[in-house]
Amino acid sequence: MSFVQPVVLRDRGIRLEPLALEHEAGLRAAAADGELWKLRVTSVPEPENTRAYIDAALQARSEGHRFAFAVIDEVSHQLIGTTSYHDILPATRRVEIGYTWYAQRVQRSHVNTTCKLLLLTHAFEALDCRIVGWRTDNFNFASQRAIERLGAKKDGVIRGNALRRDGTIRDTVMYSMAAGEWPEARAQLRDLLARHA
Repeated sequence: MSFVQPVVLRDRGIRLEPLALEHEAGLRAAAADGELWKLRVTSVPEPENTRAYIDAALQARSEGHRFAFAVIDEVSHQLIGTTSYHDILPATRRVEIGYTWYAQRVQRSHVNTTCKLLLLTHAFEALDCRIVGWRTDNFNFASQRAIERLGAKKDGVIRGNALRRDGTIRDTVMYSMAAGEWPEARAQLRDLLARHA
């Protein structure tokens, strides 16, 4: 049995459901909102590669090291992005949250905070994780600020460990949150969402 089992998570009009082939058209449309694949510091698929992106996510799920979710707006019923647990380590009760991106129209809204609250709650309270981690490109400053707003601590930088889509070599900034830090982070995330409402 896999550490992360299929689950649907809901809050504040946002639903996370396991990513499936049926999400291909919606995922393509979300990526097209802002032509997100043109950003050199993201993993957003080009429109013609959407199916391959989903296939890779499903393969990683079957291997037990990534579990991708479709992000659905429950009011419009539109797919607005995707996010994943990845680098899943059952023995140490650790997951990372990543492969996250949203249609441009919902960026800087409550969507990312809601998704992170859902994923963190599930990780710490259902999966009993000890650590949740994040990683991002050293030049993705928006992502770094968003991770830090969650209450994650910067662990350091791994130099020269990944290729960007343009072939350049990136440094990766690593963050984490320990189970003992979760109650305060949860209170902060709930407060941010209450003020956004």
